[in-house]
Amino acid sequence: MSADPSAVPVRAMLVLGTRPEAIKLAPVARTMAGGDRFEPIVVTTGQHREMLEQMLGLLCVDVRISLDVMRNRQQLSDLTARLMGSLGDVMRDQRPDLVVVQGDTTTALAGALAAFYERIPVAHVEAGLRTGVPDNPFPEELNRSLIARIARWHFAPTARAARHLTDEGVSPEQVFTTGNTVIDNLLWVLAEGAGTSAFRASGARRILVTLHRRENQGERMRGMGRALRGLAGRGDVEIVLPLHKSPAVRDVLLPELAGQNGISLVEPLGYLDFAATLAECDLVLTDSGGIQEEAPSLSKPALVLRTTTERPEAVEAGAARLVGTDPEVILGAAEELLDDPVAYRRMACAGNPFGDGRAAARVLARLTEDFAAEVPVPLTSPGPYSAA
Repeated sequence: MSADPSAVPVRAMLVLGTRPEAIKLAPVARTMAGGDRFEPIVVTTGQHREMLEQMLGLLCVDVRISLDVMRNRQQLSDLTARLMGSLGDVMRDQRPDLVVVQGDTTTALAGALAAFYERIPVAHVEAGLRTGVPDNPFPEELNRSLIARIARWHFAPTARAARHLTDEGVSPEQVFTTGNTVIDNLLWVLAEGAGTSAFRASGARRILVTLHRRENQGERMRGMGRALRGLAGRGDVEIVLPLHKSPAVRDVLLPELAGQNGISLVEPLGYLDFAATLAECDLVLTDSGGIQEEAPSLSKPALVLRTTTERPEAVEAGAARLVGTDPEVILGAAEELLDDPVAYRRMACAGNPFGDGRAAARVLARLTEDFAAEVPVPLTSPGPYSAA
């Protein structure tokens, strides 16, 4: 009698390099590890090594392989080349049945492309986000578009993201709307209750700020620093800004903000502490991606300091506002929410369009079904991307 193929665990390699990737793939890894259908092989590339070391153990993610690809101030082309070589070696050695990537980082693109070269099917978590501008955000918009040409499974966080994929020619049979795994993880972490807020002042309005995006670095970020100084000058706010490790960020923000009353520049927070800080804030100012999803989950209005967003659902729901990068506009938008209770409540009560905390379960349900089928899993999606 032949062995039951469903009794052999599917070797699933989860490739991650940045803290956001770890946060969003942690629920998938935990769910896989909690069952007997998948063997998760977590590979970290070290793209955000120090940040990852703060949190992976706390997220109950066991890392199988750690790579060392980062070099100080290296170019994207150099990073991509290092990632491709290292990940290709790991995939040939481990021979996974499936590679899972998340989002739109250089690690995600390199993981998907290396898997394609090794003839391993790819699952893309948080697929379908788009701004429609190839270099904004840079390089993320191009990265995620390229991954869509490679992936076999496209796990879209929202119906809009799913439509982006089908509009681009991805077969609807390979696109699945799951919600975003970042909500799974946020709810899990807050239930653990282990984090410590970075806010210290009592009685002040609490503002959490995150800034790091490449297209905002330089003069734009300097202008944002001036807006934060003006906001702190009100005297009734406490601003907490976890400083990104990038020298390009620190070289701009430290001269602008160090020593300013009402502004606390802190080292990057571990994820538990970041979640606790987010839960305690009154307002978020950010150019980040994932926090646009997390803030509405906790009824925190978010001002997005960018000219485009791949998460328009939050803006359309009224939970976030795209304010751009002009310092005066940023200051005016923040002060409106601080001074107008009606405007504040309207955003705080808008709701969360990004999921219910069960995205990882939906991802695994689909993968389980496909790997249990009698027919082999194809490398890529059927449809216009495939040869006739």
